[in-house]
Amino acid sequence: MATYVTVSDVDTKLGTGWEGEGDKARAVLEANTWLTAKRVRPSDPVDDDVVMAGALLAQEAAAGRLYADTDGAVKSERVKADTVEVETEFQDGAQAQTGALSMIADLIAPYLPKTNGVTILRRL
Repeated sequence: MATYVTVSDVDTKLGTGWEGEGDKARAVLEANTWLTAKRVRPSDPVDDDVVMAGALLAQEAAAGRLYADTDGAVKSERVKADTVEVETEFQDGAQAQTGALSMIADLIAPYLPKTNGVTILRRL
């Protein structure tokens, strides 16, 4: 995983208290994981726009919104007010996924085989 942003970078960009009740180190880990999974090209030094994006991602991560749990794609929802009834129907094949599993998938994505369907052949 590439390092695009550090805790110090985020403190500089967003000031103190950006993490709220969250963990700074974990939030920065999530931000770097997200940027790596999106295949942002690392540079030395890291471009200021990428550092700012990483800082904002870390802030989202500290609030629990970057790798949040999902329920899957909702197809329809029905709510009945009298005697309180709620019915939710999900898209075919939709699956709930925890935020942790989303982050794990992004962490290992660079190590998985590419599946773009393109094969390059060369004559011998």
